Amino acid sequence: MKKIFCIALAMLTLLPVTAQSLLTHPWQGKKVAYFGDSITDPNNRASKNKYWNFLQEWLGITPFVYAVSGRQWDDIPRQANQLKEQHGNDFDAILVFMGTNDFNAGVPLGKWFEEKKEKVMAGIHEQKRMVNRVRRVPVMDKNTYKGRINIALDRLKTMFPSKQVILLTPIHRAGFYNSDTNWQPTEDYSNKCGEFFGSYVQAIKEAGNIWAVPVIDLNALSGLYPLKDEMAVYFHDKDADRLHPNDIGHQRLARTLYYQLLTLPCVF
Repeated sequence: MKKIFCIALAMLTLLPVTAQSLLTHPWQGKKVAYFGDSITDPNNRASKNKYWNFLQEWLGITPFVYAVSGRQWDDIPRQANQLKEQHGNDFDAILVFMGTNDFNAGVPLGKWFEEKKEKVMAGIHEQKRMVNRVRRVPVMDKNTYKGRINIALDRLKTMFPSKQVILLTPIHRAGFYNSDTNWQPTEDYSNKCGEFFGSYVQAIKEAGNIWAVPVIDLNALSGLYPLKDEMAVYFHDKDADRLHPNDIGHQRLARTLYYQLLTLPCVF
């Protein structure tokens, strides 16, 4: 009995050290670039602290923020070029939080691929020979949403092949009534090309499989749903701006990211 007690005591003594090593967050102390729009832009006044400020506080992440209000997916290559010019490869990962402005501007969804008939060498349980096949080629069209995403992710995979790239789906959006020339309806209305917001969110999820990049579905996981009056507390102005989260809204985003990022490596 005394021997068993001594072994148990030794295990209890070691437990805090073991637990601490197991619970070290994989993104602790890393350098992370943030691409996006007004929700990420440090100059947007809807909140004093953005989600990346909270991650900086909780995890010691060094943020490199290139997001600019109003920008769409076609701005990602510019943001990537800025990151390359200023930091080279001296960073660990990129988070891309984009898409709500493409929806609002009525950018057509487009398609991911063109299909072309080509000949290719193949030998499946037989002697190799030239055969006819259909080949899918990514659409690189800056005038469509999926084309823009293809262009952006092709650029990121080319410029930063060893870096972790993660896509964040756009969060739900209610009304944003800034001025007579910037009056944005709630997401239950289609945009001017007849598409609903959910289609733009779904495209981000599809892009994850097409380009082999993880997707964190903030649209679902954050729980932010500004179409309900009861959730207006998380947004900048319950009457005029339920598009941009306030400080507690950003804290909620950050908590979601904190736990989701636990499942993903920051460096390879």
